[in-house]
Amino acid sequence: MKILITGNMGYVGPGVVKQLRSTRPYAHLVGLDSGFFADALTTTGVLPETVLNEQLFLDIRDVTPEVFQGIDSVVHLAAISNDAIGKLNEQTTYAINCLATLRLAALARQQGVRSFVFASSCSVYGIGGAQTKTETSRIHPLTAYAHSKAQAELGLRDLAGERFVVTCLRFATACGMSDRLRLDLVLNDFVASAMATGEISILSDGTPWRPLIDVHDMAAAIDWAVERDVENGGPGAVVNTGSNAWNFQVAELAELVAGELGGVKLSVNRHAPADRRSYRVGFDRFSQLAPKHVPRGNIAATIGRLRNGLRAMDFHDADFRQGPWMRLNRLLEHQAAGRLDDQLRWKHRGAVAGVVPNSNAEQPLSLFLPQPDARML
Repeated sequence: MKILITGNMGYVGPGVVKQLRSTRPYAHLVGLDSGFFADALTTTGVLPETVLNEQLFLDIRDVTPEVFQGIDSVVHLAAISNDAIGKLNEQTTYAINCLATLRLAALARQQGVRSFVFASSCSVYGIGGAQTKTETSRIHPLTAYAHSKAQAELGLRDLAGERFVVTCLRFATACGMSDRLRLDLVLNDFVASAMATGEISILSDGTPWRPLIDVHDMAAAIDWAVERDVENGGPGAVVNTGSNAWNFQVAELAELVAGELGGVKLSVNRHAPADRRSYRVGFDRFSQLAPKHVPRGNIAATIGRLRNGLRAMDFHDADFRQGPWMRLNRLLEHQAAGRLDDQLRWKHRGAVAGVVPNSNAEQPLSLFLPQPDARML
């Protein structure tokens, strides 16, 4: 079996690669990444990519049909990864997260790839409050990032069929330790702040709901989706991916972190305007479709792994929100150094061995480039 993993050098990718290598020791694993965060390692172990058979450094907007030669499944993680970056450049967010995703999927289908796993997000629900959102609930994306994921889902479902099985995993908010850690995620931020400053300050009123999922559990879900049978969910499945037990209000989550770490001062701005981004999500369908791959751990264990990982890094940076562990800061650093342009393309990159980058974004395909779709509202 040959599997292509895009965005493998990000936060989630290292765990996915390890999971797939563990469950498929003889598979041919290919990584594809632009390399924005390749040096953002937070591990004392071996380079995560050493378990791959191949590593391609390539922008997903430039992928050519040759990349899919012999590929059976695509795991598509590559994306502009959060609301802050999406707000910085909404057009580029849409171009990468939606248009490039659909072009990638169309090429994969044309080249005979059997399955396509898309890392989507529960952020598409946007406004929900305490009402539990299921896959049949109306979505209300509030940010450029959430809109791009919602639009990509629609296009991917249109591409799905008996011979091209698409699984859109609507992941809860990621958290947990990784070989390329991010600290611009709510739980990770709380743990880092508690360890570096002894305090957790919540600028909102603390009431918004957030579902969470550990990166290890994300990898397990992807492991299931890679070879999902069409009879188990249909040719184009959208699946909330997480655990019902991992729905938390932000203030509750901060209290859990403070309780696990001890000696932490907690403050909540109870007078702040309510955050509109609030959604409680139901994960029953995931449990039904993939009972052997549902999250098994608990939030305390995830907090503990983060604590231990940060200690191993000798982490004590009280100004970490201004540092490289925040993805937006890293991209701005690349731009300030003249390495990236305003469309997040490398300015000085030659052809990668074995791959000829395609700079013609208008390469004909038997597919549309979608416009905003009313079905997402």
